Amino acid sequence: MPELPEVETVARGLRRAILGRRIVSVSLGKTDFIDDPVALEQHLPGRQFEAVERYGKFMLLRLSAAANGHGEPASLLVHLGMTGQIAPIPAGQPRGKHTHVSLLLDDGRELRYTDARRFGRMAYLTETPLAEELAGFGADPLEVGSEEFRSRIQGRRARIKALLLDQTVLRGVGNIYADESLWRARIHPARLGAQLSKREAGTLCRVLKEILKKAIVMRGSSISDFLDAEGEPGEYQRHHRAYGREGKACYRCQTSVRRAIVAGRSSYFCPKCQPGPRGFALLPLRGKTRKRKNRRNARRPSARL
Repeated sequence: MPELPEVETVARGLRRAILGRRIVSVSLGKTDFIDDPVALEQHLPGRQFEAVERYGKFMLLRLSAAANGHGEPASLLVHLGMTGQIAPIPAGQPRGKHTHVSLLLDDGRELRYTDARRFGRMAYLTETPLAEELAGFGADPLEVGSEEFRSRIQGRRARIKALLLDQTVLRGVGNIYADESLWRARIHPARLGAQLSKREAGTLCRVLKEILKKAIVMRGSSISDFLDAEGEPGEYQRHHRAYGREGKACYRCQTSVRRAIVAGRSSYFCPKCQPGPRGFALLPLRGKTRKRKNRRNARRPSARL
């Protein structure tokens, strides 16, 4: 699922491509991920895109008042889910199979939202409902100060990985960048936030910002489906030091990176650089588990003999 760097990358691409453009018409396909499809059809035509912002893992496409001067400014809230993509495409180009929203623009292009699995979300919201929608989110990790970061982390007895993923604590961090920042800070994902020292919390705040900023520069991480607003994949996955590297050598100490389930998610870490809480269990290395099963099966007599 796209996280802060990926969403910021898409938002910047859209900012360059659609600011000032007016929506001429709306065409909808499947609408189960749209809060109120009728609102899009009724309220979007005639409005201009005035700003494109990121809020955590959401994008806010800020809209002008209606062309006739009636109606208050509003926003199109967009979440890409796991496989969502949004990009301006020439209107004459055939629509892909999973194109569910097409906004015809006044320059002859269509802003198309495609999503094979439809785990995303789209909603037309005026100012008051939007403020209520966003009220429960935590601080932006790129903007939060070190003191506020420490208070949000050290004031909770949840595991640090769970706190990084909790959108009411910090908005926009997901599994990839939580694992990467914890590896850089040498903090095990299962440690309790309340047990981190002031120095550890400060280090984590600093490296999280550094990693997110570098990932934005490299247009995010393309693990499976992510493409930016120009249809290009990100490149930061080439710089991952923990995420997805189970069984591979740690870049610092050469110990095998291991995996465990923390906060309900697969978490990757170095057991030497990131010592875990006492009694915390590691999952077996998946590759070695398969090899052992294959060796056992090879020793068993065939049922066909």
